[in-house]
Amino acid sequence: MDTLGEALPREQARVRELIGEYKSIGPAGAFAVAGMEADLREADAAVMEQDIPRMIRVYESLKGWTS
Repeated sequence: MDTLGEALPREQARVRELIGEYKSIGPAGAFAVAGMEADLREADAAVMEQDIPRMIRVYESLKGWTS
């Protein structure tokens, strides 16, 4: 079982890869890309502030993005 400190960065990297996939489909993927980028900004801020409850919420949100 991973800790949040291990799982969140891995999830952030996975979503960053997904952004590339969604961008490759053109304008149809723009809405999803905007949502993913917002979640990634939220994750970065939560990590920088060491806000554990916020990190958990954004981790769950990131897990919802699929290809």
